[in-house]
Amino acid sequence: MTSSGCRGLTAALLLLCATSAAIADLSDKLRDDSELSQFYSQVEQNPIANATLTLRSCTIFVPTNEAFQRYKGNIHVLYHISTSAFSKEQLPKSVSSDMDGNPPLYITKNRNGDIYVNNARIIPSLSVEMTNREGKRQVMHIIDEVLQPLSVQKNAQDNINNPDAMQFLQMAEQLDLNDFHLRTYRSQVTLAKKESVYQSPGAHTFLIPIDESFKLSARSGLVDAKVIDGHVIPNTVIFTAASQHDDPKTSAAFEDLLKVTVSFFKQKDGKMYVKSNTIVGDAKHHEGVVLAEIVKANIPVQNGVVHLIHRPLMIIDTTVTDFLKENGENGALRKFYEVIMDNGGEVLDDITNLSEVTILAPSNDAWNASLIENLLRNRKKMREILNMHIIRDRLNVDKIRQKNANMIAQVPTVNNNTFLYFNVKGEGADAVITVEGGGVNATIVQADVAQTNGYVHIIDRVLGVPHTTVLGKLETDPMMSDTYKMGQFSHFNDQLNNTQRRFTYFVPRDKGWQKTELDYPSAHKKLFMPDFSYHSKSILERHLAIADHVFTMKDLVQYSQQAGNVVLPTFRDSLQIRVEEEAGHLHDENASHEWTGYVIIWNYKKINVYRPDVECTNGIIHVIDYPLLEEKDVVVSGGSYLTESSICILLANLIMITVAKILN
Repeated sequence: MTSSGCRGLTAALLLLCATSAAIADLSDKLRDDSELSQFYSQVEQNPIANATLTLRSCTIFVPTNEAFQRYKGNIHVLYHISTSAFSKEQLPKSVSSDMDGNPPLYITKNRNGDIYVNNARIIPSLSVEMTNREGKRQVMHIIDEVLQPLSVQKNAQDNINNPDAMQFLQMAEQLDLNDFHLRTYRSQVTLAKKESVYQSPGAHTFLIPIDESFKLSARSGLVDAKVIDGHVIPNTVIFTAASQHDDPKTSAAFEDLLKVTVSFFKQKDGKMYVKSNTIVGDAKHHEGVVLAEIVKANIPVQNGVVHLIHRPLMIIDTTVTDFLKENGENGALRKFYEVIMDNGGEVLDDITNLSEVTILAPSNDAWNASLIENLLRNRKKMREILNMHIIRDRLNVDKIRQKNANMIAQVPTVNNNTFLYFNVKGEGADAVITVEGGGVNATIVQADVAQTNGYVHIIDRVLGVPHTTVLGKLETDPMMSDTYKMGQFSHFNDQLNNTQRRFTYFVPRDKGWQKTELDYPSAHKKLFMPDFSYHSKSILERHLAIADHVFTMKDLVQYSQQAGNVVLPTFRDSLQIRVEEEAGHLHDENASHEWTGYVIIWNYKKINVYRPDVECTNGIIHVIDYPLLEEKDVVVSGGSYLTESSICILLANLIMITVAKILN
């Protein structure tokens, strides 16, 4: 080897040695990473942390500088250190921290495979493993939150280290709980002799109602042993960041005669909620959902985690009106309640006067739609919209399923002649329930919130405030899928997104097209074949009126009374109909009472209007029970019409004959 080559090798070895000496343990690694400088500063100031990194095996959970900037409390650096080394794959369900009393850190994993330590996510691909100068294995995991242990008030008299959930309850006055008190619930736990539930070793989730939730004097007396069990999720630790949205967990109140599940969910505004669902109830514990906001989350204790909630679970002791008030001040239905009160509060009085009632309550996010802002000033219109969300009946999900067994469930609202249409897709926990009202299709995001006189279902849109075009409505409404399909292959639908026009579309519901299969079997078959798209398009054109304004059912009744018949302009010609109001079971053959509906008379046929006045941003849809169709519209016998493919073959043959003649 040449001298210059030797010098180069020597320099490389020296550099390698210098690098190895420079980074000898995790303390050096922290020092050299500018994104972790704030945690390194905390380590430097703590002799125990310094000694651990220099001399011992350890796992450290290091918050990023960004996490420190979001955090407002005291930093407990030893709570981020465990004196055993664990890679991500080796992490057990809990590890002991190096803080006084060795309080545990809980390790959980969500469905996406993300790993959490308490409420902090371990950032993938940033973990580091190395051996320090003493030959001790050390592991560093980078996390997105500062770990916060149980905090004690400055004037606390007792030395509180690593309490279990029962000790937490007993010493609550000495803990830093944001001025929340737990005396009432603690008394009920003691009275019911349920201390062992909160002393139980292992890792559990405890939901504890604050004193403020017992303002109703009789409520504390309803907290019996079974209710206390319903506030505990055994053998499962759930921190909010790692929680699965609306994933029911079995509570300690789960037996043959009483079955209660508990789940977590988060609103877009960041507020966390927990709900109990009494699936099987008894004489004292009624079936239904109870919703509670988490007012202080993620308090670690020796045997799990505690969340403080704004009201007890399982207890159904408020009316629908009480629930709206309670959740309207600063809760899940704040904007809905504000709109009710801004319109004079009469709607709330109407709800109060109903002995049985179901409310479809739009979530806070639902009120952010742009079109709603303009309507808020129109009190008459808003009153109609609010009434569209009120049903004079106890309507829970089971009842909706029963109504939905044979058809899309139709339910009258307190608005005269206004109906809601429920649809259930899927089964069990995967079922999605939608409700349509006034042209808006909303999804129930929280069902069966039970009250003493009814139910509240939280929905993701405000009913009666259209947000989609005629085409958009056709595309998404399960009752109009056949009309949508027919319009797609005939290209009839292309015009229905035009917001410069105003459409009045008489749309046959799917059951209506199914009836034509019985009446005109051969014609029905051809209507849904692309080769007959010309005829399908002609028939659909008959159903679509195009003008500078829409025609509501009330308009059409009035015009019919004045002139006998109404002539509506269509794409090629005109549509001549008469519309009448008629009492009877027009909407539901099994209905127990009658109401007034609309009937269209066309070519001596009476066609019921199943859903009138479905508003869209560029028009209105009237869903009818039968299409405006006659057998002669599609003649299939005797070859009266050639299919599109036949026409193409014929044209090709003519062209070939012509070319042959020219060549000859």
